[in-house]
Formats: sequence, C-alpha cells, structure tokens
Amino acid sequence: MHEFSIVMSMLDLAEASAREEGASRIEAIHLEIGALAGVVPEALEFAFQGAREGTMASAARLEVDYLPAVARCNTCDASFELDNRWGVALCPTCGTPSAQLLQGKEMQLARLEVA
Repeated sequence: MHEFSIVMSMLDLAEASAREEGASRIEAIHLEIGALAGVVPEALEFAFQGAREGTMASAARLEVDYLPAVARCNTCDASFELDNRWGVALCPTCGTPSAQLLQGKEMQLARLEVA
C-alpha cells in the first residue's frame, strides 16, 4: 500500500510547515489529488488515521479535493475531461485520439489549518 508512504511524506511536510509558522498543532490537512495519481481514497484515509498518531496532526482532519483528469486536443485545441483511468480518449469535438494531459496526476499538499 503506497498510500502509507504518501501519508508519511505529507505529514513530514505538514509538520515542517506548521513549525515554521510557530503552530503547536495541525487541525486540518488539505490535499489535491488527481484522478490519474493512482491513489485509493479509502487506503489514503486508513493510512492517515494510523500515521497521524503522535504527530502535530494527531487530531487533524484530512480534506481531499479529487481533481478530474483534463486533456487538450492537439488538433482542435478543445479541452475535455477524460472518462477513464488510463488517460486515453478521443476528443469529443473532432474525434482525434491524441491529447495533452493538463490535469489529473497531481498529488500535493494544498493548505494547512494550524493553531
């Protein structure tokens, strides 16, 4: 389960940022995760519940914004949401099978709520 290593890295980063701000605890961690990032939401939440014990985030909420995969057609320049997990699709405007991925592989710490 690679979600555990994701959570451990995220907690390390969150604690370092919170300490820089002079905070004593983390109340919420906000993540942005793309549809093609390969993260299982339930596994991420499970890993977070266990890994946060003994950290500044021991009572924190995990708020995740799951971002859809979005591509732009190389032929007609139309942007569209992908409806599969492989990042492959035909442009709904012109039918071209090639596209440039604009969004969907993100995995980032977007914001912290600290006290």
